[in-house]
Parts: sequence; structure tokens; C-alpha cells
Amino acid sequence: MNIKRTFLLLFIIPLLSFSAHKYYLSLTQINYKKEAKALQIIINVFMDDIELALNKDNNIDLQLTTKRELKNNDVYFKNYLKEKLQIKVDGTLKNFNYLGKEYDGDLVFFYLEIENIESVKDLEITNKILLKHFPEQQNLVKTKVGKNNKSVILTKDKVVGLLQH
Repeated sequence: MNIKRTFLLLFIIPLLSFSAHKYYLSLTQINYKKEAKALQIIINVFMDDIELALNKDNNIDLQLTTKRELKNNDVYFKNYLKEKLQIKVDGTLKNFNYLGKEYDGDLVFFYLEIENIESVKDLEITNKILLKHFPEQQNLVKTKVGKNNKSVILTKDKVVGLLQH
């Protein structure tokens, strides 16, 4: 009995004390649609992370996907994305249109568009989404221009990525 108790204390209990590690990751997909002369952008983030960030930054309680969800939450999402995401096309900063969002499971998908883009050689992306509240956050950016696919992972130590097409 004494050996079993020692085994339990030395090996089993320390193993049980480790909890599952939460990953902090967003995905930004940017596709150039030549026929539309537009960059179409989809960003997906974990709902609980973006909700926490917006609640803390704005002193609000979004209560996403509940009956008490704030009706004007798109204002907060739009302002947050405009503050945390910048896109330069061939060296020129471009403003994006916030088209909306949708929820899917534990993710929020944001839909953005940049119009009047004749061609794309370079995309410079500054992505600071969730970095203020989650230092381990990684923001994966994937781009597609024609048949060229490029990607970069941005972190608190590297918030800007240049993708040449």
C-alpha cells in the first residue's frame, strides 16, 4: 500500500495537474479577384477571445450568441478591425469595407473587401488582432493572387508581413 501511495503521489498527481493548453490563433485569408478588381478578405477568430478583447477595451458586455447580445456589436467589430488591421497594396495603404460577420461554432468570421484594385504585386499586412490581451497570439495571413499563394505568421514580435506576388 505504501508503494502504491508513493507512486500515486510522485507520478500520477503531477500528470493530472497539467491542463490542456489553449491555442491563440487567427486566420486572415486575402484573395485578389481580378474580375471584380477587389481584395476579398475573410478573418476568423475564436469567439471567446474577440469577445473578451472587445469587452475589456470598450467596457461593454457583448454576450455573443445569446438573447442579450448587443444589437450594435458590428460597430465595435468594425472599429476594432480598423484599429488592428492595415493592408497596403503595392506600398499604398488601403481602406477596407466591413461587410459583416457570422458565427460558426466557436468562431467568428469577418468579411471585408477592398475595392478598385487594378493589380497586386505586394501586400503588406499589419495584423495586431488580439495581441494586446493574448501575448501568445499568432495571426496567420494567407494570400492568393492569381495562382500565387503566400503566407506569413504574425506575432507580438512581428506584426508586419510583406508578401510579394
